[in-house]
Amino acid sequence: MALEGSQTIFPPAFQWGVATAAYQIEGAAHEEGRGPSIWDDFSHAPGKTLNGDTGDEACDHYHRMPEDVALISGLGVSHYRFSTAWPRILPEGRLSQINSQGLAFYDRLVDTLLARGITPALTLYHWDLPSALQAQGGWTRRETAEAFAEYAGFMAEKLGDRVSWWITHNEPWCTAVLGHLTGEHAPGVRDPRQAGQAAHHVLLSHGLAAQAVRAARPAAQVGITLNLSSVYPSGDTPQSLAAANVQDVFTNRWYLDPVLRGTYPEELSAILGQMPEVRAGDMDVIAQPLDFLGVNYYSSQVVEADPNTGALWPVRQVETQARVTDMGWPVVPQGLTDLLLRLTRDYGPLPLMITENGAAYPDVPEQGQVRDQERIRYLQEHIEAVASAMKQGADVRGYYVWSLMDNFEWAFGYSKRFGLMYVNYQTQERIPKQSAQWYREFLRTLPRR
Repeated sequence: MALEGSQTIFPPAFQWGVATAAYQIEGAAHEEGRGPSIWDDFSHAPGKTLNGDTGDEACDHYHRMPEDVALISGLGVSHYRFSTAWPRILPEGRLSQINSQGLAFYDRLVDTLLARGITPALTLYHWDLPSALQAQGGWTRRETAEAFAEYAGFMAEKLGDRVSWWITHNEPWCTAVLGHLTGEHAPGVRDPRQAGQAAHHVLLSHGLAAQAVRAARPAAQVGITLNLSSVYPSGDTPQSLAAANVQDVFTNRWYLDPVLRGTYPEELSAILGQMPEVRAGDMDVIAQPLDFLGVNYYSSQVVEADPNTGALWPVRQVETQARVTDMGWPVVPQGLTDLLLRLTRDYGPLPLMITENGAAYPDVPEQGQVRDQERIRYLQEHIEAVASAMKQGADVRGYYVWSLMDNFEWAFGYSKRFGLMYVNYQTQERIPKQSAQWYREFLRTLPRR
């Protein structure tokens, strides 16, 4: 099932892939020398996750890795994006204690992928900060950025002979906002000042890590993944336009501007109440040249001014008539086209990678099959949106579906299913959904590398 005209839009070298994250799929949380992470601590704290779910077992990928790589290969993708668990490799977060068994797992994973002709794309941080570093202040401390750079350089040294694609961070917005402002994610802090400082140190650590990876492997392709969204005003009144600008700063420019321009947007001070502590030279480090910008896109926002003067910032989202996913997120494919064109227009020619795009739906197996037509429709519309942006000049180099398989969806536990593969969490059986079959057939119709 091909998309109309897509064969000529996507070049043979385009990266087609699927994505996962360590804590969401690996399990084996207490095995073979792995240290605890903030998500182990958070998920085991009462009331933090739905039904008290944890990532202790997750999808048991740690023990089923060869089987899962075979599933990836069966999809016909060229690339696989995964994350390495910092505490599985460095249980205390620093090079003073190296867990050789944890490193060996990722060594085997990379070799297994390459043996099947799949290119690995490695994310260094997908939210599982070692608990030992959190005990010292976590991302609110500058030393954590320095520790992350150590870890990044070490991983590049050990795996960089076979891994060319490196992503420093996944969605710093979530680390700062959900982890330190709203408290919905680990470590569960609710403090605007700490959120701003955590964001700055995460961004600083990105720059330091980029330097460390390139020092170890000069030919490495290094980027960062941001979760971005198109923000639209609910009307053309000055109040709505101002609200959209504030929300755009909060959602997008808080991270885009420092990474790509070396500055924070002026409006950020009003949103956070104060700017984070920034030392001389920090912004130059953060604005390291990128080989690509990773874009995670799920939905867009329509906003208006909020008359509630007690709000942290005077903006609220407006409900639209759009279809929504099981997360309650509106389905807005045009928002992805608009976002990619906006990035190209506002930040100059820039290689872009869709590092996550997908949708959760309440999938139920019926007679051994999972009929997820809404997910197929979602993927088809968003791939078309990418093609449209490329036709209009956006330099998009790849598209990764989130996710390979159903998994631990953070505070939502196991209640939300994003996967192309259905996972029975009692038996760990994987069942390819119809969307997996659709993706495989779509990829079969495209020009090959």
